[in-house]
Amino acid sequence: MKAEFMSEQENKETDLPEEEIVADDAVETDAAADQSEDDPIAALEAEVAELKDRLVRTMAEMENVRRRADRDKSDASAYAVTAFARDMLSVSDNLRRALDSVPEEVVESMKSFAEGVEMTERELLNTLERHGIRQVIPEVGEKFDHKLHQAMFEVPTTEHPTGSIMQVVANGYVIKDRLLRPAMVGVAKSDDQKPVDTTV
Repeated sequence: MKAEFMSEQENKETDLPEEEIVADDAVETDAAADQSEDDPIAALEAEVAELKDRLVRTMAEMENVRRRADRDKSDASAYAVTAFARDMLSVSDNLRRALDSVPEEVVESMKSFAEGVEMTERELLNTLERHGIRQVIPEVGEKFDHKLHQAMFEVPTTEHPTGSIMQVVANGYVIKDRLLRPAMVGVAKSDDQKPVDTTV
């Protein structure tokens, strides 16, 4: 009986701290509940405002992603032939060089051959143009434009202003609104002027 009484008393002693801990937790929970009960509407309004802000930002990001995807898709179709077109430019250049290399004295004897090469070059340029590829043909005396031209050399002169085109080595090409290859040119340089700025 004494043993039973002691074990009951030990149980009561061990139970007391648990009850106190539970009571402390209940007080903290009641305090938090009282605080949220003081202004639950403000807390909900703040949460709604935050969620609205997140929604607006997410929708804006989705719209930006959609626009980027549309632009990438249109660029992919518009510029798909870029690598092929760049390779074909050397064919056009070689046809032009072949025509330019024929000496004047043999032009008449090779007239039909020269006309055939010229027709082939014209057809190639027409085909490129149908696919959005245009020639950039600078004129002698035109001002150098680093967006369309590449200076290959400078020509000392006093007759033309510095920075004007003196010689065209090769025509340039654009595909849609992008430069495919700059026109390669020689530019004028007067002795008293600084070199032409050819940086992009």
